Amino acid sequence: MDDIKEILKKLINEEITLEQAEKLLKVNMIKEVGDFAKLDVFRKARTGVPEVIYAQNKTSEILIKIVASFLESNKYAIISRYNKEHEELIFRSYNKDSNYIIEKNELAKILIIKDKSYQFEKKGGIVGIITAGSSDIPIAEEAREILKLMGCGVITSYDVGIAGIHRIFTPLSLMIKEGVNVIIVCAGMEGTLPGVVAALVDVPVIGVPISSGYGIGASGEGALITMLQSCSPGLLVVNIDNGFGAAASAALIANKIKK
Repeated sequence: MDDIKEILKKLINEEITLEQAEKLLKVNMIKEVGDFAKLDVFRKARTGVPEVIYAQNKTSEILIKIVASFLESNKYAIISRYNKEHEELIFRSYNKDSNYIIEKNELAKILIIKDKSYQFEKKGGIVGIITAGSSDIPIAEEAREILKLMGCGVITSYDVGIAGIHRIFTPLSLMIKEGVNVIIVCAGMEGTLPGVVAALVDVPVIGVPISSGYGIGASGEGALITMLQSCSPGLLVVNIDNGFGAAASAALIANKIKK
């Protein structure tokens, strides 16, 4: 609190501007939950990217405490990579609460608890999502959910990989006609598709290597190396299975362009 008081004193004494005070306050607004979590509840206001509660490896008891604390300061909570036990406890805790609704994307493993009156702001950016195969769809769906929460329009085309390369041209043409600002391409196996797409379009392409395939490349390293070694300019690459990271970057770019 001393830091916040100091900022406010400087503002009153006209040592800093209102805009400078706002930035400093955003930096200082971190909320602690017990001894096991620090929630950056104002991350969305500061960076444009909402905080997502990563449920994997958390006990259900810890997760529900974090969710409850988050909802004290926000009108929504986003939970990713949850398991069945997490899901059951969240629905028991909030499904009968008249103030909240729960939205679930089973493929993406994302749950959204939000105040019934709250609507995520539409920013105007448009992002395309392409997957090489159907095994890549869960990560693509994770990206789609985050893009929607960050106010983007989303156009998807799934299972159009290079094993049938002719399939890519129609959906890609549609995305360009619709004015996409960024395209996310998810691919496992050897991960060739993002480089192909980047060679055909004049917008940034974000490649997401997927942990699918055989033998040495089954955990996604093969796809990651292919994407990093691509000779196609305009291709950016995130970590293996990182649909959230791809969506956050794509939304920031797309929404900035529209702004």
